Amino acid sequence: MAVPAAQSPVKLMALQLLLWHSALWTVQEATPLDPASSLPQSFLLKCLEQVRKIQGDGAALQEKLCATYKLCHPEELVLLRHSLGIPWAPLSSCPSQALQLTGCLSQLHSGLFLYQGLLQALEGISPELGPTLDTLQLDIADFATTIWQQMEDLGMAPALQPTQGAMPAFTSAFQRRAGGVLVASHLQRFLELAYRVLRHLAQS
Repeated sequence: MAVPAAQSPVKLMALQLLLWHSALWTVQEATPLDPASSLPQSFLLKCLEQVRKIQGDGAALQEKLCATYKLCHPEELVLLRHSLGIPWAPLSSCPSQALQLTGCLSQLHSGLFLYQGLLQALEGISPELGPTLDTLQLDIADFATTIWQQMEDLGMAPALQPTQGAMPAFTSAFQRRAGGVLVASHLQRFLELAYRVLRHLAQS
């Protein structure tokens, strides 16, 4: 009769182990999915294509400003950037190590919206650059619309579209042209980071 008594602790340990594995499985099933799994691959690929298109538009604007007005180096215009108050668009919610999907999409959209406003402020920069500027604005607007529609599909979009804040006042032809160099440079840096984030999500 001593044998069943000896087996009792073994059975108890087996039962505890089974319950522990069951609890662990439940926790794993309840873990949120990777943020990338919420985004359709078709959306990410479209975004990557749109980023590349805008990068090409921006590069064309930079090349024409350089060739026509010898404004080739944005780093030489840093003091003017401060005096004009040309803002940066942050993407602090988008690093892959601490990606916040809602915040990242919102910052992408807000950044594109900001650059739309900055480019509109450059209108009248010169007849030669007008068509390039118009193309750049249209492509940025299309990309912003793509982001907004995806936010709506995921139930992440705010109730109201953002409104444009105060834009720099370019009071001379030189300020517009120098502003064009700085805005294009800022836009390219923003797009480089956006591309890396979107490519990371597409490959996840």
